[in-house]
Order: sequence, then C-alpha cells, then structure tokens
Amino acid sequence: MTRTEKKSEELNERERGILRHIVHDYIRTAFPVGSRFISKHFESQLSPATIRNVMADLEEEGYLTHPHTSAGRVPTDLGYRYYVDYLMEIEQLSETEKHSIQIQLDKTPDPTELLRETSRLLGKISKQLSVVSSPHLSSAIFDRIDLIPITSSRLLVVISVRSGLVRTIMLEVGLDVRREVLDRVGSVLNERLSGLTLQHIRESFLERIRDVQDDRTGLVRLFVESVDEIFTDAHDEKVHIAGTHNIIEQPEFVDPKNFRSVIELIENQDMIVHLLEKHEGSDKDFVITIGSENDDSLARDYSVVTAIYNVEGVTGRVGLIGPKRMNYSKLVPLVDHVAKTIARMLTS
Repeated sequence: MTRTEKKSEELNERERGILRHIVHDYIRTAFPVGSRFISKHFESQLSPATIRNVMADLEEEGYLTHPHTSAGRVPTDLGYRYYVDYLMEIEQLSETEKHSIQIQLDKTPDPTELLRETSRLLGKISKQLSVVSSPHLSSAIFDRIDLIPITSSRLLVVISVRSGLVRTIMLEVGLDVRREVLDRVGSVLNERLSGLTLQHIRESFLERIRDVQDDRTGLVRLFVESVDEIFTDAHDEKVHIAGTHNIIEQPEFVDPKNFRSVIELIENQDMIVHLLEKHEGSDKDFVITIGSENDDSLARDYSVVTAIYNVEGVTGRVGLIGPKRMNYSKLVPLVDHVAKTIARMLTS
C-alpha cells in the first residue's frame, strides 16, 4: 500500500478530528497551526499537551509536518489526501450562486467563446488558476461539411459535428474551383461520411470515396492527402487559461522563488493539458491530484481539481490549479457544477 492509499480506519476519531481542524485552519490562514489554537477554538476538552501528542503521532505517520521556524503544523500531501478522501464535507453551491453563473454564461452562445468565458468566470470566482480544455473531437459524430471559397486558391472547410461544435480549416487549392463543383463534392462527402466519428473517417476515407471521379480539379485528391489534417482532433486553442493574477496573489507566492515557479507553470501549456487530462479515462464526477501525485516536478507544489464535461460523447475538462492549501470543500462542487452547466449548454 502506498503512502496515498491509507484507509479511513487507520486514524482514530481524535486523530481525525485534529487533522480536520489543522487542514481547515491552514486553508483559512496559511499559517502553521499550533496545539493551543486547537485547544482554544476546537478541542476545548483536550489539553494542549494531549493535542501536541496527537499532532506528534500524526507527524510521525506522515500526515503533518512543521516548518523549522514554527512549532505549528501544516498538512503534508498525505494529510491533504486523507482529508479529501475521508474528512471533507462538500459545501454545495447555493441557488443564487448557480443562477449567477448561468446568467454570465448565457451571454456567450458561441461554443468557443463559451469555453473561454467559462475559464474567465471560474478563475474570478475561485481565485485560482482556471483551465477549460477544448473538446476532443475524435469521438465526435460527423454531421456535415461545408466548402466555402475564400479566394481563387483558398478554401475554407467547415466540419460540423452532432454536438453542435464546429472545426474550421483553410486549404490551399491548385485551381479556381467553381461553386457547383464544391457543392457536388460537399454533397458526396456529406452522404458518405454521415454518422461516422472523425477518427473512423480518417481511417476509412480513401475507401469511401475511391470511386469519386475528380481528375480535372484535384479537389478530392486534395481531401485524400489532407484527411489527417481536416478530420483531426487538433484545435487552435487546446486550453483556455484564466485567473493568473488570482493565483500569484496567494500567500504561497510571495517568495520570489515560488513566484517564478508559478509563472513557469502558467507558461507551460502542454504540462497544463497533461495535468488536466491525467485521469481522462476516469468515470468519477471529479478528480483531485495533490502535490507529489502530479507527475511533473513543476506541479509538485500544487493541487489540481478537474471535472469532465460530456456533449454527446465529445468530452473536455474543466479544472482549477492552485496551492495545496486550496479550499477543496468549496472548489470541488464549483468545478463539478460548471462542467455540468457547459455540457448542458453545448448540448441544447
């Protein structure tokens, strides 16, 4: 059993209570928590000496540690993990909060703008770094293709999928292709590709249009050569990131070393995508990774809370990245609700 696979019964009720109080107060203040504070505010029936002994036991077990400049304790990664798995009480959003979120997101009907606005709004509410990934289109069901001439040598290809999402790509064509040819090719593609996923289209495209004659314009040949580019999962913006100014105002980042660390994290979009999608196959409503549970060394000082949104089989993720001291009980339901909200909006 690893250090993060502790069982709930491995701590007794007194240890659980004191660990809960330390996590709660450290989240609130960012200062190490001492035995006298717990005795005065929470466990008045226990003496500071008794509480110190329990804290020492928790430290020996790896749930707490103490900065060398303070006699107070702070949670370790293991302490936070035990807290979120066994001690955390979710604080549900009020109807007023839900209504406010809905009003803000209703202002942006365009799917791409909706994801960007979701990230901005989530960062503003949470005071953390917020990330919303664009949906993975490989599993999306093809709805239709539109071919729109932009210039004599440039063609805009618009791919619509059943979830209502759209992907566009610009192609360079060798000849000036007439409108009726574009309509004819578009009609054939729509007929033969309907109901397939984009991944299936990439894998079987040549076989499905092999008999289409298009020697004069070369348009079909261009589609064959560009199929991986046209029907790909790629998108211009993999993630929408917001709330940068919120996270750097957290007490943890007053230290210039920690400040540089968070800037490096923010600028590394590929790593943020990895953090967001680490549990892509998980069927849980939300996933929390804490400190050392994150693979990349740049992310060891952070926690990541993510929830999946599903739009008719097309999925993406909503997430928050912040200090391990983040208020999990409030932020977990926030992320989960926002993910469900944008899924519902993209489906309607």
